[in-house]
Amino acid sequence: MPASLEHHYLRANNIRFHVVRAGNGDRLLLLLHGFPEFWWSWRRQIEAFAAHYTVVAPDLRGYNETEKPARGYELHVLVQDVVELIQTLGFQRAYVAGHDWGGMIAWSLAIARPERVERLIALNMPHPARFYEELQRNPKQRRRSRYILFFQIPWLPEAILSANHGAAFNRIFRSTPIDRAVFDDETIRRYKQAMARPGALTAALNYYRAIGRHGAGDLFRGTGMRVRAPTLLIWGEQDVAFAPEVVRETQRFVPDLRICSLPHASHWVQQVAPDEVNAAMKAFLEA
Repeated sequence: MPASLEHHYLRANNIRFHVVRAGNGDRLLLLLHGFPEFWWSWRRQIEAFAAHYTVVAPDLRGYNETEKPARGYELHVLVQDVVELIQTLGFQRAYVAGHDWGGMIAWSLAIARPERVERLIALNMPHPARFYEELQRNPKQRRRSRYILFFQIPWLPEAILSANHGAAFNRIFRSTPIDRAVFDDETIRRYKQAMARPGALTAALNYYRAIGRHGAGDLFRGTGMRVRAPTLLIWGEQDVAFAPEVVRETQRFVPDLRICSLPHASHWVQQVAPDEVNAAMKAFLEA
């Protein structure tokens, strides 16, 4: 990777975060990964944007080299993690991009703490209100989200996901033909290694358990779920976790919205279609 990467350990919201940083621009581009990943999922974007931004990709709470507390996976805590990371990095606002769970955190930050978000980029994570609406009325989305119910069970998901040296992660990452081409053995080895760190798998599953028990709590109280920041939604249409309907009607909650649909990309959109994703991000950030 040509970009010069710096690894730092920062204290924010009372835990120790590992972050990867590149570039020294006067604008912060914060990249939030999803499940079951770590900062590495943004390697192509770090390289592409380091020349013009300070690019920071943290390992989220509980992942890889970041601390793994037993508690604190509620959505409002995850949002506060990002608020304090932005401040600890020496900024007041950030351009925030999030994929999967990182996308949920990014949406939530933009809704609940709009003063911290200059522009928002969500990748294969629908607006929280649209996701909830489709869960309520769309049988297709309920079927695709059954794994969330499974993740609520104590210890059993950990046992299944870690069995046979994490063989389940091969299936998770290679769910479509294009994924099989991108997620080679070395790439999957990195993800398995990160998830095999003591406590990491339970921490990652605790995101789902906390949202299952507590929902969003009071995080969105009084917000109307509206996003004020200019927003780009990048969507790989071959996503196996989300029904295509979740993208529709997003503008009800996001007045300043652009959607970039990639018909041949899967859920892991920034990794399987990095050139298209980077071009869309650049056009949006510089608009």
